[in-house]
Amino acid sequence: MQVLSISTTKPGAQIVRPVMFSSAPADFPCPAADHLDRELDIAAHLIRRPAATFFVRVAGDSMIGAGINNGALLVVDRSEEARDGRIVVAVVADGHTVKRLRRSGDRCWLEADNPAYPDLTDLDSDSRVWGVVTFAINLDSAVEESILW
Repeated sequence: MQVLSISTTKPGAQIVRPVMFSSAPADFPCPAADHLDRELDIAAHLIRRPAATFFVRVAGDSMIGAGINNGALLVVDRSEEARDGRIVVAVVADGHTVKRLRRSGDRCWLEADNPAYPDLTDLDSDSRVWGVVTFAINLDSAVEESILW
C-alpha cells in the first residue's frame, strides 16, 4: 500500500491538473513545463483493475500509524490477495473496518495501527476481507474543501 498526501502550497492556491511525462530530477531544476502533455487522470495511475476497485472514505484514526488519517480516501482492490500484513477493508459484525490483516498458522486477526485501539481477535464465521487497500490518499483541509463529494 502506498500513502499519498495531497496538499496545496498555501491557502487559496489552485490545484494544478496537468501531468509531466518526463522525470523530475531532485538535484537541479529542469524546464519541465515544456513537457506538459495532457491533464492528469489520477485513476489511471492508482487503479489496475477498474471492475474490482472501489474508493472508500476513512472515518476514525485507528490506522494513523500506517499513515491513514481520518477522512483519507482509500483505493481498495477486491481482486488483490489478502496476505498477512496487508491493510484491508473487512466486514466484521455487519459493518466495515480498515485494519491490518494478521495471520499465524490457523489464527487470523485484524490489527489497528494506533495503540489506543485494540486488535480485533474475536472474529466470527461471518467476518471476511472485503478488499485490499492499495493506496491511501490523505487530503489537507484546503484541498478537501475544493472537492465535491
